[in-house]
Amino acid sequence: MHKLRVGVILGGMSSENEVSLNSGRNVFDNIDREIYEPVAVFMDHDGRLWILPWQLISQNTTVDIEEHLETKAQKVSYEQLRDEIDFAFIALHGKYGDDGCIQGVLELLGIPYTGSGVLASALGMDKDMQQKILRASGIEVPRSILVSEQEWSGNKDGVIKRLIAEFGLPLVTKPPREGSSVGVTIIRNEEELENGMNTALEWDNAVLIEEHLEGIEFSCIVMEEDGKPRPLALTEIVPQSEYFTYDDKYMPGRCRKFTPPRNIPPDVADHVTQEVIRAYTALGFRAYGRIDGFYLTDGRVLITDPNSSSGMAPSSFFFEQAAEAGMLPSMIISRLIEVSLAIHKEKKGPLQ
Repeated sequence: MHKLRVGVILGGMSSENEVSLNSGRNVFDNIDREIYEPVAVFMDHDGRLWILPWQLISQNTTVDIEEHLETKAQKVSYEQLRDEIDFAFIALHGKYGDDGCIQGVLELLGIPYTGSGVLASALGMDKDMQQKILRASGIEVPRSILVSEQEWSGNKDGVIKRLIAEFGLPLVTKPPREGSSVGVTIIRNEEELENGMNTALEWDNAVLIEEHLEGIEFSCIVMEEDGKPRPLALTEIVPQSEYFTYDDKYMPGRCRKFTPPRNIPPDVADHVTQEVIRAYTALGFRAYGRIDGFYLTDGRVLITDPNSSSGMAPSSFFFEQAAEAGMLPSMIISRLIEVSLAIHKEKKGPLQ
């Protein structure tokens, strides 16, 4: 019987390419080979595609892999991709992976894929736009202001005064279209603000400034079942740093996660999952997503970071919450592929 050829797309051009490598490698290792034939499709830092043999997949970093591509991997054009795979499991993270770019390419090629479509993926990556949509839907999000690079360079003193007047201190600066806390700075005095703005501008041409939140951070994976979004478990996040940094997310021992949460009361947890589903639906996510937020010390629940995809390393929220629901990694991967195939079968035009 012909097995579905699942292209696990990993690597990529973003600041999160090493995270993507870990996600894709774990999916490749755990996919059910009784049903699927996995194909590792590596995107290099220039956006070129390569089919990797196992000895390259097992390399430690994307740099290690790229050193051997010309001699050990099979280069494929985008047009050739549909001759190599039947379905794409997107394990790319960040720009060109989570933001609708690869989704658009796959739509043109006629290859079904995991996760949300072009529009919802773009919204899931753009923190400013997603906050506007969530606010309009009656969902609480942090107070924020977007400052363009042009406005900042032309009127630094005016911008600083405006931000201090609006938020006070501390406040948070971040690039609006990066993930994994890349470019995020907590500003605790006015002298730090210029550095925080410039750090964010290294990654984007605008800066999103948000109020600083005090409370318990949470994350919840949502998966579709019979066309309806269903939350998995709720995870409480306790980072070692003053916020959930890149190192806290990916370095062993830097963060504790509690599934189910230990400090969020059951009635509040029920409210959190309701808000999670509302955010998922408002942004048009499909197949699955990860919704992050805060349970504040004043009792409010804020949605802070809706993601149209999720990291898939062994210790990720995706597999931790699946385990809480009694599902092995191979089971949750198969379920996601099945759900995504059903969604693409029903679509009329590109998946939004």
